Amino acid sequence: MNTLLILFSLLVTPPKNAYDFKFKSIDGKEISLAKFKGKKILIVNTASKCGFTPQYEELEKLHKQYGKKLVLIGFPAGNFGGQELGTNSEIQAFCKKNYGVTFLLGEKSSVKGTDISPLFSWLTSQPNADFTGDIKWNFEKFLINEKGELVHRYRSNVKPMDESITKNL
Repeated sequence: MNTLLILFSLLVTPPKNAYDFKFKSIDGKEISLAKFKGKKILIVNTASKCGFTPQYEELEKLHKQYGKKLVLIGFPAGNFGGQELGTNSEIQAFCKKNYGVTFLLGEKSSVKGTDISPLFSWLTSQPNADFTGDIKWNFEKFLINEKGELVHRYRSNVKPMDESITKNL
């Protein structure tokens, strides 16, 4: 290993948990996941023109029912079939108008491929009770516990109010 690589590896500390990440909200504000310590976090990659898009309605219901102990964050992504083509403001308006979304939305992000966001790179590589690896489609869900650890992962076909999710909240 050359000297530069050794120095770089000493300077770069891999994330210990989800609290080591920051993201931009859909309206451009920087948010640290550390702000949510002590609560569970459900992260979902979303899209406006997908067969699973109606899950926004159940996500909002989940947010309203469990919002005191759960932070719900949707990250719009266009990685699958280009099903999220809008700008951040268009996505936000669509979600509000069609599904009454009040839960937190991140800015449009890449959740797969060479330009994957650091948060989703971490999420897809973390050991958990379910599975690891690439996201297969829109509306996959990642449940993080109060310590910032990924504990469960759910594929797109698992609806937000499904007992497999709610029993863990």
